[in-house]
Amino acid sequence: LTPLPLPAGLLAAAGRAVGYARLSPPGTRLLGQSCRRPAEPRARPEPGSRGLPEGVEYIPTRKKGKNPMKPVGVAWYSLYARTRLGYLFYQRQVKKARERYPHGHSVPQPCHFPGVKILPIPVLSNNYSYLVIDTGSGQAAVVDPSDPLAVQAAIEEEGVMLEAIFCTHKHWDHSGGNAVLRQQHDSCKVYGSTLDAIPELTNPLEDKEKVKVGCLTFEALATPGHTVGHMVYVLDGEPFGGPSCLFSGDLLFLAGCGRLFEGSPETMLASLDVAVSLGEDTLLWPGHEYALECLTFASLLELDNPALEQKLQWATQQRQEKRSTCPSTLGEEQTYNPFLRTHRPELQAVLGLRQGRGEHPDAFRARVLKEVRRRKDLYKPT
Repeated sequence: LTPLPLPAGLLAAAGRAVGYARLSPPGTRLLGQSCRRPAEPRARPEPGSRGLPEGVEYIPTRKKGKNPMKPVGVAWYSLYARTRLGYLFYQRQVKKARERYPHGHSVPQPCHFPGVKILPIPVLSNNYSYLVIDTGSGQAAVVDPSDPLAVQAAIEEEGVMLEAIFCTHKHWDHSGGNAVLRQQHDSCKVYGSTLDAIPELTNPLEDKEKVKVGCLTFEALATPGHTVGHMVYVLDGEPFGGPSCLFSGDLLFLAGCGRLFEGSPETMLASLDVAVSLGEDTLLWPGHEYALECLTFASLLELDNPALEQKLQWATQQRQEKRSTCPSTLGEEQTYNPFLRTHRPELQAVLGLRQGRGEHPDAFRARVLKEVRRRKDLYKPT
């Protein structure tokens, strides 16, 4: 999710939209199709429980003065995430992207392992959905189906049966296709966290809960920070003799991380540490094509980092050819992603930060992450 200026027409409608409750998909029209099936009731979390992993505490930003977004940004996010105005804005973005990128914003590069195929689907202006196929059974899951038409086209081209939608979080650019796809595929279930208002959620997941699709095993991990209920999904690579795969949504990008819309730096740091713990060989499949922008920003922080320089050159060539930059590996990311390098003295020195006497190392790392995130939010690519 990238904050954009709202069109005048949508701003004029803001006053009418603010009174609406948290969203499930509108029941009238959805991307030109009727949405007749109502969402099933969602289970509510127990009072006082947030379903977060052990050792991860959700710490919201409490003071308005500490919110890293400007007032306009706060208002934009509230409208986008909590009102029907956000859904209308999403529909508009889908329409514009289809017109501008009739074949997608990037050239997808499928990844094959014995018994598994992972197909990135470029959608909207920079999002990725992922079709994950058990080639033996022909059963498939999709992660974050932003544009249902693009996802359905991939399903038909591959000739597979859609059994599961794994939704990382509630934002429309990740969940907007849930209703249409569920309507078209009767056996399809929608998985995600109850802590986010995910459209059409049928199967709520808790942290570390596992789901099988054919012979594929996915594990859900709670990773709050970008949103309260953000989850990532890890495809176990051991059964097919390949690396595990992390579908990270807006937690982690190539050389970047998601904005802290609904959590503190401490919360995001703990979630990033969960991702890093998966192992260096784990493949990273992010929710957006932000590589060139993120690597360029990172290069301003670390001027003498050969791994970063090499990756930036590679990404520049890839994007000149409109080729996708995913996947990377978590091992690679730790050599150039500033949000995973908060422990590095060279980055701390560039930021002008020093650990206070008696300050816990993780508290200091959270301060480093907060400063990197602040600078990234202010960064304007040329």
